[in-house]
Amino acid sequence: MQFLSNMRSTGFALLFLFTSFTVFSQEITVLDADSGNPVANIAIYNRDKSRTAISDFNGKSDLGVFSKNERITFRHISYEVYNTTKAQINKKGNRVYLTLKLEELQEVVMSVSKWEQQKKDIPQKIESIDARTISFINPQTSADVLQNSGKVFVQKSQLGGGSPMIRGFATNRVLLSVDGVRMNNAIFRGGNIQNVISVDPFTIKNTEVIFGPGSVIYGSDAIGGVMNFFTQKPRFSFTDSLTFSGNVNYRYASANNENTAHVDFNLGQQKWASYTSFTYNDFDDLVMGEHGPDEYLRNSFVARENGTDVLVNNDNPRKQITSGYDQINFLQKFTYKPNNTWNYDLGLYYSETSDFSRYDRLVRPNSEGDGLRSAEWFYGPQKWFMANFQLTKKGKNKFYDGVKLTTAYQRFVESRNDRDFQEVDRFTTKEKVDALSINLDFENKKIGDLRLYYGAEYIFNKVNSEGSQENIETNIVSRAASRYPNGATWQTFAGYINGEYKLKPNFTLLSGARYSQVWVDAQFDTTFFPFPFDEADLITGAFTGSAGFSWFPKADLQITLNGSTGFRAPNIDDIGKVFDSEPGSVVVPNPDLEPEYAYNAEMGIRKNFKDKLVLKGAAFYSYLVDALVRRDFEFNGQTEILYNGELSNVQAIQNAAKAYVYGFELGLEAFLTENWSLTSNLTLTEGTEEDDNGTDSPARHVAPTFGDFHVVWQNQKLKADVFLNYNGEISYDDLALSERSKEFIYAIDENGNPFSPSWYTLNFRSQYQISNALKTTMSLENITNQRYRTYSSGIVAPGINLILGLGYTF
Repeated sequence: MQFLSNMRSTGFALLFLFTSFTVFSQEITVLDADSGNPVANIAIYNRDKSRTAISDFNGKSDLGVFSKNERITFRHISYEVYNTTKAQINKKGNRVYLTLKLEELQEVVMSVSKWEQQKKDIPQKIESIDARTISFINPQTSADVLQNSGKVFVQKSQLGGGSPMIRGFATNRVLLSVDGVRMNNAIFRGGNIQNVISVDPFTIKNTEVIFGPGSVIYGSDAIGGVMNFFTQKPRFSFTDSLTFSGNVNYRYASANNENTAHVDFNLGQQKWASYTSFTYNDFDDLVMGEHGPDEYLRNSFVARENGTDVLVNNDNPRKQITSGYDQINFLQKFTYKPNNTWNYDLGLYYSETSDFSRYDRLVRPNSEGDGLRSAEWFYGPQKWFMANFQLTKKGKNKFYDGVKLTTAYQRFVESRNDRDFQEVDRFTTKEKVDALSINLDFENKKIGDLRLYYGAEYIFNKVNSEGSQENIETNIVSRAASRYPNGATWQTFAGYINGEYKLKPNFTLLSGARYSQVWVDAQFDTTFFPFPFDEADLITGAFTGSAGFSWFPKADLQITLNGSTGFRAPNIDDIGKVFDSEPGSVVVPNPDLEPEYAYNAEMGIRKNFKDKLVLKGAAFYSYLVDALVRRDFEFNGQTEILYNGELSNVQAIQNAAKAYVYGFELGLEAFLTENWSLTSNLTLTEGTEEDDNGTDSPARHVAPTFGDFHVVWQNQKLKADVFLNYNGEISYDDLALSERSKEFIYAIDENGNPFSPSWYTLNFRSQYQISNALKTTMSLENITNQRYRTYSSGIVAPGINLILGLGYTF
């Protein structure tokens, strides 16, 4: 019996020791949230720092000195501070994931060569917007992501829009890219575009904006700049078990009664992972501000009553009827990494909107000035699908240290539908573009201090375009002229090489060259218009290059200088478009076009004053020759033709102009204390177009002077931002000729001429981290309720706007 009693006592003692060990000792692993690599030298301590620990080379640390529910802080100079408890860590498999600080993330960029490069070695201006910044901004669309950066001007013809302007260039002269695949296709137009809204801001991991030509890497269209959207990557598990995590978000905005719901989740094993995302947006009609030009008010709108179009007085002239729409976005990604050498990635992207009105066309007055011209003018559902497969191999090789094969298929679907007031015929054009692309990119860093990047690209676009005319009373549908030649193709093949040479530790040279060959083939249907030609068969080539340096004469001073060329080859929109471009004018095809070229120079400076104040500045100058512009034209010897029942002035896209654009970009960051900081941006741009006859006129896509000023306070839980947004005036004399005819979207000066007034808004934005899993955002935009329209925009900006957001991480 005594023996049994002793055994029982010993058992209880061992159980007590085991329980004590599991309660008071806990080995955890600290990992980088992005790469999954262990993080060493993480300081771990409790609230009063009476108990401490540190992670070793393998990211491991013993938390035995801390109690189960004691609040523990993880701190490292390169990572965001993280607070949690042992109990919460245990629920997550004894792993702690830390996120790099924003300034650390921006040290590496990918857009210049498609491979990782140190940002400090790049002579071009590049700005990064990461997922944490986007989460704080809480934008409605990706166009708003760019606009809220304070560095990119965005024009909106309607609520479902957003056309970025960079250094005086826009639309088909700036390039959009998603995960390394260009979105620009054969029908990207010179008029304002809204394709950027197809990218879901909830899925963006990082956005990199290249200012100035990026044609060496991206080819045609990258004249003014490149906007590269990198979406979230699936995350692997760093244990033997399957991991599951995700986010749920909700957002509400009062100015357009927005309701947005988002969910994403990640499944991860050690060798494979999956990321799934879904977002639904519901936007109501947008309400403009109270104080501003009366010309912006929506005093009346067209309604259909008893089979007749009638003009109805708007009970609330600040409500922009009809501007609301719905949108869904879906993203599915898979990644497989069998070893440290190979990586396979598959991405499936889908975006679709409901019908949405082109608001600026709905407010056009009729020729008599006593009513509205259009009863309907709306885009059909804008659909975008992309399947993107990427294979990456890393490791030493005779010809490369890394190779990346990217293949993608995209389908774009869009349509335009318009019907004049009290007319029964609705005209519709519907376009589908199938786009295939193959990119093969190599990285080589074997030749001493010289690092080479080179590759090849092939792109093929096919355009399907149909036109129809429907009688809305009888529902009889008949054929009508299509917007583009049906079956037209656009394709390009190119090769490039880019070199980075570190002449000294503080001096880096970057230079590159590219040759592109472009083929366009279009067959014209003469059923509706007797074209003097049957086809357009263009073969054009373009050579582009860049050279620049990044120099640190002192550790806290950087000077950059860069020269580059860019080009845009004519596409199907330039060559074969037939559409109502503006009241009383029609654009006809012109098969005799050549590429346009841009020559750019820029100089930048960045000075860091003891990590307390950072000043940045850049000056740039661009010269565009053989510019593709819309000008008066003759069609079969006629300067006017009948189009959709209206005698219209004939115009066409022509190589008929030169353009000069120059300006300055200034930035400031001040870190006053650990909690307080200031940031500010200011962009000044001037531009002129010159016709072949020597006549100068203001360039259309040169934005007004714009900027912002932010006062930010933050601690570990709360971040608050009070800021001003500002736009300068564009007077009538400085207004582009094509804009002067659009009086209905501008204010009227004392001489009765249209102009774009200056404006500013006062705003507040905040984010509070309730717990590691739950956060909330609250913003109050345009607090003084200003009524303003950003330059060239059709829709009036929101009035006072309360935005609420709630996010939960699991």
